[in-house]
Amino acid sequence: MLKKSSIGSNIRCRVRVATCKSRSHTDAAVGPKPTAPRHLDAVAKQGSSRRRVQQPEQTNEPLTPSSSHKQERVFVTSVASVVPSTSSAVPAASGPFVGIDVSKDKLDLAIHPQQQIRTFSNDAAGITQVLELLKPLQPRLVVLEATGGYERDLLYQGLDAKLPLARVQPGRVRHHALAHGLLAKTDHIDARIIASFAQSVLPAVTQRRSAAQEELDALLVCRKQLIDAHTAHSNQMDLAASDFTRKSLKRVLRQIQKEIDALDKRIARIIDSDDDLSDLRDVLESAPGVGAITAATLISQLPELGKLDRCQISALVGVAPYNDDSGGRAGKRAIRGGRAEVRGTLYMAALSATRCNPVIKAFAQRLRDAGKAFKVVMVAAMRKLITLLNAMARDRKPWSPPKAALAQEALA
Repeated sequence: MLKKSSIGSNIRCRVRVATCKSRSHTDAAVGPKPTAPRHLDAVAKQGSSRRRVQQPEQTNEPLTPSSSHKQERVFVTSVASVVPSTSSAVPAASGPFVGIDVSKDKLDLAIHPQQQIRTFSNDAAGITQVLELLKPLQPRLVVLEATGGYERDLLYQGLDAKLPLARVQPGRVRHHALAHGLLAKTDHIDARIIASFAQSVLPAVTQRRSAAQEELDALLVCRKQLIDAHTAHSNQMDLAASDFTRKSLKRVLRQIQKEIDALDKRIARIIDSDDDLSDLRDVLESAPGVGAITAATLISQLPELGKLDRCQISALVGVAPYNDDSGGRAGKRAIRGGRAEVRGTLYMAALSATRCNPVIKAFAQRLRDAGKAFKVVMVAAMRKLITLLNAMARDRKPWSPPKAALAQEALA
């Protein structure tokens, strides 16, 4: 039977814990309160109502269930707590870090570690004002997000002005904000977060591409849209119920095909006008399975081809398998990320290479004999093909299959 004093002690303990929890939830809305300094030799007195010893410099947080992974609650009351007030890792002489949030109509600029936000219009006059502001500052790095092309004018003019600009994916910046516990999102907050991302991550500076590569990129995007439209209208014509609809769709398909042929001729002329691009195209097209569109896509949308090793180029395209292991569990490897446009074109080239390229054909057949699934075989063939093309572009040597592959192809 419990004694009365023990029951009263337990009741007081429960009330104290409940009060502590309610206060902690109230403090979470306004931020943590500073803890009063205590003597370093503080020792808990013995007593039935004492649950634990609170160490110095520990916040008044409610007890959480024990876990194998240590977790830490983060309170953010303002963006200033995300962006430090001083930067001890980078000397002042190296220049500030700048983040620019780009939208259709305006540019929000934040200079780390300042809290002031400067807003400019996203047009020729506003971009000129931004460049005039940044040139005297000599920033170490200027980071802006990719926003569907609205950042293109600022990026190109900034690179022409010899500013260290880096264009990054918005998802990376958003994950950086979430890592700091910041859930709110506004243009001003995004600008400060981008500046903090620049200081913490130091993304690589974007390289200025040639005018021919820029035009190739635009033409290939237009061509892909026309191909999609041609496919959609072809499928619609197969299911059309009336003759008038089928005739109308046929006229549209003929016009779309004329535009696609015109784009193909323009793409070929642009590559022919540049000696470096034409040499690279000839090297890539010498590989069985690689056609004119695949070569043009690699030239315009994968300028790193031939400049990276096989692991880096596979990860950049998005055909590198990533581990998914934890403790004693060994998960399945899977590809993720990369450049979807390049990967889609490379898939069709690899599909053709599994039939006409002796090296890729033998490699794919070996995987099929091992019982691999079709998608696994195709991804491996894509990775093998881009590795070979990367080596060919690096050495500027045309396709030269090994004699063993030729002999195996002859026997087949």
